[in-house]
Amino acid sequence: MHALFKKYWLFPAILLVVLIASNLGGKGSWVREYHVITIGIFLAFFVTGLSLDTSYLNLRDLPAKAAMAAIVSSLVLIPLLSWVLASRIFPLEFIIGVCIIATAPVSIVSGTVMTAIGRGNIPFSILICLLGNCVGIFTIPFSLQLLVGGAGNLELPVLKMLASLVTTVLVPIILGKLAQPALKAAIERYKGAFSVFQQCIVLLIIFNAFALSGAKIGAAGKMLPGLIAFIVGLHSLILLLNYGICRVIRLDRPSTTAFTIHTSQKTLTVSYLVWAGCFAAQYPLSLIPGIIYHLTQMVMGTFVAERFKELSFRHECDSPAS
Repeated sequence: MHALFKKYWLFPAILLVVLIASNLGGKGSWVREYHVITIGIFLAFFVTGLSLDTSYLNLRDLPAKAAMAAIVSSLVLIPLLSWVLASRIFPLEFIIGVCIIATAPVSIVSGTVMTAIGRGNIPFSILICLLGNCVGIFTIPFSLQLLVGGAGNLELPVLKMLASLVTTVLVPIILGKLAQPALKAAIERYKGAFSVFQQCIVLLIIFNAFALSGAKIGAAGKMLPGLIAFIVGLHSLILLLNYGICRVIRLDRPSTTAFTIHTSQKTLTVSYLVWAGCFAAQYPLSLIPGIIYHLTQMVMGTFVAERFKELSFRHECDSPAS
């Protein structure tokens, strides 16, 4: 029982946070107003830089064309697909929310962890992560302006958004990487604590979103089941899209695992920064699609990784060498 709770503690914690935040009547906005989460996100990305192991990242042995295909899929195809589908179903607030998470870069930790579970190409997964986040923070402001800027006459502060993403995401990763040699022993000792800290940042983001929009969530409650079904369907389509791309460019099995899983993942922390800086006041519900997507990719990603793991074992059993 203890081992089960240790593995899945985040899900009951999310439920508890949602219940508490939804009954605060908007009194939880201090988390955003005092930049508690922004500071936490900065530290989380610093920790990411500290623990990011690129020592065995040999670019000559990695599929460079496939990495570029992953960037195109993550930052061009997925946002377009998400916008086309959402704009035909939902009101503006949820369209904005779907586009915020769709334009976000790939997740940093979970995508590589799930690639490892699926016995995929981990160096390729790390390459997708590095390229996706370095490129993504520069494309997000322009992509959002293109997709939702015309709706409701939104005038997004593109340069301000860009500066915020660079200073809160890219800079701490670089600083963490620079500090990595000096703190190598501490990294190994506190690796478990780092993971818990990053999950707590996710809990704070969910708390802030529901505390700020509790009353509006009640009014929009009838739409939430449809939104959940939409996000699950969207993530399924994205997984199929990325798997199809792998088949077209003829990736091997481990690289297909990395591409399919990691390119389909999106980071909630970066989505929060965009939401808090540009949309929270006018469209408080627009982070809800991102939260649902985050939970969906956690659950579905685990099942997909296990499926790739089974296929890997089956391939090894069927190979002549076995």
